[in-house]
Amino acid sequence: MSDDTLVRFRGVQKTYDGQTLVVRSLDLDIRRGEFLSLLGPSGSGKTTCLMMLAGFESPTAGEILLDGQPITRTPPHRRNFGMVFQNYALFPHMTVAQNVAYPLTVRKLPKGEVAQRVERALGMVQLGGKGARYPAQLSGGQQQRVALARALVFEPKLVLMDEPLGALDKQLREHMQIELKELHRQLGVTFVYVTHDQGEALTMSDRVAVFNDGDIQQIDAVERLYETPANRFVAGFVGDSTLLTGTLGAVNGGSAEFVLPTGERLAGINVNGTAPGKGVVASVRPERIEAHFTPPEQAANVLRATVGDVIYFGDHLRLRCHVAGQALATAKLPLAAGEQPVAGQPVWLHVPVPYLRLYA
Repeated sequence: MSDDTLVRFRGVQKTYDGQTLVVRSLDLDIRRGEFLSLLGPSGSGKTTCLMMLAGFESPTAGEILLDGQPITRTPPHRRNFGMVFQNYALFPHMTVAQNVAYPLTVRKLPKGEVAQRVERALGMVQLGGKGARYPAQLSGGQQQRVALARALVFEPKLVLMDEPLGALDKQLREHMQIELKELHRQLGVTFVYVTHDQGEALTMSDRVAVFNDGDIQQIDAVERLYETPANRFVAGFVGDSTLLTGTLGAVNGGSAEFVLPTGERLAGINVNGTAPGKGVVASVRPERIEAHFTPPEQAANVLRATVGDVIYFGDHLRLRCHVAGQALATAKLPLAAGEQPVAGQPVWLHVPVPYLRLYA
């Protein structure tokens, strides 16, 4: 076990009915000090994985190690992990300070030290001076900060968070994302964060593990996850993609020809090493597509289309374009381009080869 690995899942499985595996055979290393998000749709296994790490669920098979020591049979309170849930789980009859102090009083720390640590933890989440209030006197965002202070006050090795910002409105949620990321940077504690919100995962994390159907589909740094999805599921789940269907033509090393039903041909990256003649889905991020409203001089990797509709997004226009025999293709047009396209207008979509990814 390398020095920077804090937690290791080895062959971990979970079933509730003895038949369906909610988590299949999970191998996962969590690095010391990283912000790791577990991202996936409902029922993908991400929350079950977190609950097994917390000790609230037991694996059906496999082992979980902390600093090289098995903790699979260690009860939750002995694991010394901080936990933050979506519903805050604060004690309504206790003041903010008493709520934050609770993990320390359970550990029987001296009163003077408890007071010092509580003050420091409330300062970290910008709630200094609010210790005498009760949870009901605070906003949702403030209550979430109290829950965070309580998770951090006993200086745990690991903080586990399950959709902690899910109940907040959009603006406050985005503000809290930035605050959490900054707090993580300051403290250097390991954060494991469960979310179904891809924007949230990309904003905050060092790495993201994308779950589907009880398996990790890809675990990677956020830039790599977004720019080089490992399979069709990740490409579709993380960020927006324009998808085209066709067959694989000639293969040349890692690149290949993509043949559309119209006979048009584009070049792209053969991600899964698919054989020629097989059906594939081509995926490209809308911001990587260059829209031209007169035929471009360089005609390689250009697709002829018609503007379907134009949606104003503030910093860009989103064009939804009709391509023969395909679902609507989306392209993002920066406002700085100065173009004012209209529905029904012809458009030529140029897709640079490195950004057209072909999936089995």
